[in-house]
Amino acid sequence: MNEKLDIKPLLKVRELHVHFPIFGGILQRKVAEVKAVDGVSFDVFPGETVGVVGESGCGKSTLGKAILNVLRITAPDVHVAGEISIEKDGEYTDLNTLSKKDIMPFRADIQMIFQDPFSSLNPRMIVQDIIKEPLDLHTKLTTDEKKEKVAWLLDKVGLSPEQATRYPHEFSGGQRQRIGIARALATNPRMIIADEPVSALDVSIQAQVINLMMDLQQEFDLTNIFIAHDLSVVEHISDRIIVMYLGSIVEVGKSDDIYYNPKHPYSKALLSSVPVPNPAARNKTRVVLTGDVPSPLAKPSGCGFRTRCPIAKPECAQSIPELKDMGDGHFIACPIVTEATS
Repeated sequence: MNEKLDIKPLLKVRELHVHFPIFGGILQRKVAEVKAVDGVSFDVFPGETVGVVGESGCGKSTLGKAILNVLRITAPDVHVAGEISIEKDGEYTDLNTLSKKDIMPFRADIQMIFQDPFSSLNPRMIVQDIIKEPLDLHTKLTTDEKKEKVAWLLDKVGLSPEQATRYPHEFSGGQRQRIGIARALATNPRMIIADEPVSALDVSIQAQVINLMMDLQQEFDLTNIFIAHDLSVVEHISDRIIVMYLGSIVEVGKSDDIYYNPKHPYSKALLSSVPVPNPAARNKTRVVLTGDVPSPLAKPSGCGFRTRCPIAKPECAQSIPELKDMGDGHFIACPIVTEATS
């Protein structure tokens, strides 16, 4: 899916599969597998923010961790297949094929902001050491230079350099997330993956963190992948939006197109669940899905959404729908919708 033919993607993901085995029985043999990410392909271009949305369990966070290539460390039995290529000096390198040693030079280029600001910071380390740790691993700065950069990063995220000697428990949730952002910026990354960075924060603090991320993106020329379940938050910060359901992509498009004119039935249902502050606008027709989300252990045949889809037909069970280009960078994985609009 290359919507910008004149610009080379910074990241290319092709047919990515992430399956977690389930072991059972006396001999603990593999009895099933969870298809957390099931054949995902997309591009991320330099300087843009790509939002990834979907219900809990749709594979958003697993997708982010797969791009970072950390799943083999956290879950050694995981099966990761497909291409995750990053551009550097005009050439692409498939991160999925690299060993732990060979991938180290690329670690500085892709950093992550984690969902929970309370568990993602080491409670036994002061803030200065937390932010300095990536500098120890990826740079050859002197001790004084590292101290100066930590103070500079704290100032950039709206914290005082004097707070560098404090421990994480002395900060609020919003301040902790700012520390996490400073740590992610320490290595001068080209891309940041933000895994629901505001979901654990108060609503009053969420806007501050999102606006900070947008300002830093402009200042540092960052490329962002912003993962969230709140479509209104993603629409505010993203250039393009990827909608996922049960490990697969169902729709991709420009932020305004997805938010104001979604085409896929699931995207419409996801958008209609967004709270509307204006009472006069609450009478709009809502899309209410029936049934429960199928288990990724036993995905429905064909289209994974067909068991809850209001427009599903018998042929939807026969094959997995491919993303079809509807023009202007809008892709939809639903033959019923694409045939009706073509």
